[in-house]
Amino acid sequence: MSKVEAFLTAEEEQEIIGAICDAEESTSGEIRVHIERASQLDAFERAMEVFHYLKMDNTKQQNGVLIYVAIDTKTFVIYGDKGINDVVPTHFWDSTKDVMQSHFKANRFKQGLIEGVLQAGEQLKKHFPWIHGDTNELPNEISKG
Repeated sequence: MSKVEAFLTAEEEQEIIGAICDAEESTSGEIRVHIERASQLDAFERAMEVFHYLKMDNTKQQNGVLIYVAIDTKTFVIYGDKGINDVVPTHFWDSTKDVMQSHFKANRFKQGLIEGVLQAGEQLKKHFPWIHGDTNELPNEISKG
């Protein structure tokens, strides 16, 4: 079993996917989680690359949010598309990152990811509420590199 596969149990992954579904229930926004061992790139640059690879920049309202985690380098990035970044408060991602980081430091990775997903969902709901006819544009599963 690879380090990425061992990072979360199958049950923990399902709980995170459940949080993504819950967070997206009231919004047209899209949230994804990507986990990999490490990257040769800077974490932010890699998050942008993964964001494009997962086609998260193809959402109708540019309201996708990626939570990128690199296990070996112990780094993570919350990357929001232009539509969401234009409307959330300036330090929103910092406060979400702080909450996640406190969980991560205590080895509560599942809880950190769930909290990050739910906080992102709250902001998406305020600025991109679900309206009749909205469809889930992206899969909710956790992607791995």
